[in-house]
Amino acid sequence: MTRDRALAPVAGFRFAGIASGIKKKAGALDLGAIVADSPVPTAAVFTKNRVKAAPVVLAAGRLRSLTARAVLVNSGNANAATGAAGMTAAEKTTALLAEAIGCEPDDVIPCSTGVIGHVLPVEPFSRSMADLAGALRPDGGGDFATAILTTDKGPKVAEASFEFGDITYRVLAMGKGAGMIHPDMATTLAFVVTDAPVEGNALRAVLQSATDATFNRITVDGDTSTNDAIIAMASGLAGGKPLTGPGERALLGAFTEVLDTIAQAIVADGEGAEHVARIRTEGLRDSKSALEIARTVATSLLVKTAMHGKDPNWGRLLAAAGRAGVAFEIEKAQVWLGDVCIFRDGESLLSDETEAAASRVMAQPRYEIRLVLGSGEGQAHYDTCDLGHSYVTLNADYRT
Repeated sequence: MTRDRALAPVAGFRFAGIASGIKKKAGALDLGAIVADSPVPTAAVFTKNRVKAAPVVLAAGRLRSLTARAVLVNSGNANAATGAAGMTAAEKTTALLAEAIGCEPDDVIPCSTGVIGHVLPVEPFSRSMADLAGALRPDGGGDFATAILTTDKGPKVAEASFEFGDITYRVLAMGKGAGMIHPDMATTLAFVVTDAPVEGNALRAVLQSATDATFNRITVDGDTSTNDAIIAMASGLAGGKPLTGPGERALLGAFTEVLDTIAQAIVADGEGAEHVARIRTEGLRDSKSALEIARTVATSLLVKTAMHGKDPNWGRLLAAAGRAGVAFEIEKAQVWLGDVCIFRDGESLLSDETEAAASRVMAQPRYEIRLVLGSGEGQAHYDTCDLGHSYVTLNADYRT
């Protein structure tokens, strides 16, 4: 997706993304907004990092009402670990958007992303707010999706629709993230809007469930940001009664679809990443046990560097599984890379032929690593990417 491709409108919302001068690069889009026609049901999940950025604290407080009119997002400055001055900046900048669109400041939800430790400058917002408000349009999602990026290679967007009660509803998601990717209620920044009618508590439940199934099953580097948030807004303008029961489940399916697409794009865009693997665990006593092993394998630096080297090292995979704190019998274990089995029943199956075949699997941009660790019904998956020299280079030079 590029900013030049207009995204199909979602009734009740307008979007914008402009260059305000927050980023060092001249002309880079760095200020975005989502504005609803009126206050709408809004829900969010936030980072559990104890070092929470000022916009996260302010947003969480404002969203206790489960309603909002707008989201204001800047890139290039995280406004994290900035004390009282950072909170004042978050309040002032949201007040500027509130004045420009004609709503109360408490109806504007702030999000920031970028370098930690610098107070967010208010002046770029002051000089640019009229331009931001003037740029709002129903098909402006592409510009918004670009304005929220930091080290991403490009925008991350996803669209879905579903039918319920003879009405077709739309869902649009936009996100960013490439580093500091590890789940803890949310990962990086993402925004979901829908024209479906849904009350605030139901929207929050749908967002939480969709997040747990998608964003909370990805990792790039094991770090959770100070600014992580996913915001969802529902205008209800497509019509119909508030969704409950089967309708709510249909909405959950659409949310899960778009958030999974964004989550997959984030892993593929992991800083310096060349390969994405889905770690699938099977045969455990329950899904919780399977997820714990999948998470441990996916976050192992030795596994991630083996992925980078296209090295079918089953020892690293089983060693990571073995430290997850979940019981399984190594004598019954199987390890598969794609359709190539490299370990079975306590013995390596690597030969010149199978190692070459497994390496070819690992040379693909995407593949599956499957660990069958018993005969139970528990299974789970976790998505990860390789870790190589480019990650170190990019993050060593990030602030300079």
